[in-house]
Amino acid sequence: MKYLIIVTIVWAFSFSLIGEFLAGRIDSYFAVFVRVALASLVFLPFTKFRNIRFDLQISLMAIGAVQIGIMYLFYYNSFLYLSVAEIALFTIFTPFYVTFVYDICLKRFRALYLISVGIAVFGAFVIRYNDISSDFVIGFLLVQGANLCFGVGQSAYKVLIEKHDLKNQSEVFGYFHFGAFFVTLFAFLTFGDFAKISVDFTQGLILLWLGVVASGIGYFMWNKGGVSVDSGVLAIMNNALIPVAIIVNLIIWQKDIEFIKLFLGSIFIILSLIIHVKIMRFYNKQ
Repeated sequence: MKYLIIVTIVWAFSFSLIGEFLAGRIDSYFAVFVRVALASLVFLPFTKFRNIRFDLQISLMAIGAVQIGIMYLFYYNSFLYLSVAEIALFTIFTPFYVTFVYDICLKRFRALYLISVGIAVFGAFVIRYNDISSDFVIGFLLVQGANLCFGVGQSAYKVLIEKHDLKNQSEVFGYFHFGAFFVTLFAFLTFGDFAKISVDFTQGLILLWLGVVASGIGYFMWNKGGVSVDSGVLAIMNNALIPVAIIVNLIIWQKDIEFIKLFLGSIFIILSLIIHVKIMRFYNKQ
């Protein structure tokens, strides 16, 4: 649990750093590639290349490709359509994906989860009522794509580690980043804008922080912490950084936002999470 709490604090500032210094200023595919490449370098010295089952290597690479590779492609592009506060808030859907995917891996379906999901969607609608544009829809869907990838990756990693009963995860976690590296490299070479890859000193420091600390160390601690807790706890912890991230964005950067809509919509979304927890407890008693 302590790993999840530490990473939550670290990640809370990522939304604002990306939104204020990177989004729209440098190519998003380049930013994603650099971040993942730095994370891969962090774990390269710790990675064990011998006596590791090939199927485990491939599985970890596939999980990393989805959880941070494809996820980052959705996530960074969403900043072109939504505010930092909206992106932070709309990541609240991630717990639903975590629990859904984990249940699928265990070959079960919990239909009552659709209730909490529906309430959360309504909350998102309230926040942008009378201001729902094509940009908002695209941005919202991009965030949900990121949420789904992040949820799939967490659940798949938890199931994989539990299956193989791995004790020293640091020896194999490099494969997780390697999978994301190849995805982001392909995306950058295919879709990247090479005219927007120059960075200033501040942007360079932010990319270094995001790559080494937030991604390299952060994802290892997050996934390691996720294996040690119940899937329901992991799902809920995905939302712990949301209020912190929004507060950071509002206080430090003093961004204008319609507080009434944000407040009302947030009430519904928080209510959905409370209901989701009760539903999970209901199923766990059965």
